[in-house]
Amino acid sequence: MAAGPAGMSVPPPQPVLILGGFLITAEAYQPMRAALAAHGQPVAVVEVGKLEWVFTVFPLAWARILDRVAGMAQELAAASPTGRITLVGHSSGGIMLRLFLDDRPFQGRRYAGRRWADTLVMLGSPHTALKATALRRMVERRLPGTYFDADHPGRHGGHPVRYVSVAGDLDLADPASGATDLARRLAPPAYRNSTGDENDRGDGLVPVSAALLEGSETVVLPGVAHGGAFGSTWYGSPEVVRRWWQALSR
Repeated sequence: MAAGPAGMSVPPPQPVLILGGFLITAEAYQPMRAALAAHGQPVAVVEVGKLEWVFTVFPLAWARILDRVAGMAQELAAASPTGRITLVGHSSGGIMLRLFLDDRPFQGRRYAGRRWADTLVMLGSPHTALKATALRRMVERRLPGTYFDADHPGRHGGHPVRYVSVAGDLDLADPASGATDLARRLAPPAYRNSTGDENDRGDGLVPVSAALLEGSETVVLPGVAHGGAFGSTWYGSPEVVRRWWQALSR
């Protein structure tokens, strides 16, 4: 680990590739990108248009986005001092990046993203849900938990992946929490569809328990919303980025 501000240990300065969430365009991740770049990492954001996200109910739309991820990951890894990169997936992006690590065929492609990535950070990603989409269920069946971690060497051929799950815990009942009216409206049905409990803890869209992938390193951030539409402070807010990035130094 390299030394950071005030002697803080931080992950090595390898490139970071960000894949955002459903209907969120790359512009929303620019503060996150700038905050990570301030730690010395080259950072890139995958460009995905809103119309492309609409079609992600279909496997081919996932593949087209992951094709873009693969091209960018290969290019970043080639210029990386470690030869590897860190993947950051927000919301649905975290689920898609779990699939990107696999080398088994998906829509005629073999991504094997762990050739280039040694760390996957998932921000508010809905890993489990009572009413999950077909593609999310496919990922969980095919790659349960931290499928390519160091505890399963037979699955990764000597190249394990570190999995880190980050969950926001936003107090919707607290007027000072910064939660928006949208979060207060959407959270009860979203939580109920995920865990069955509309009063569950979560980031305004994804319950904490759903965002913490089984077997992964976990970070729970009080006061953090799913996105800017859900609260004044979210995973991409610079001060929050510093909090979950520092957790990688553990």
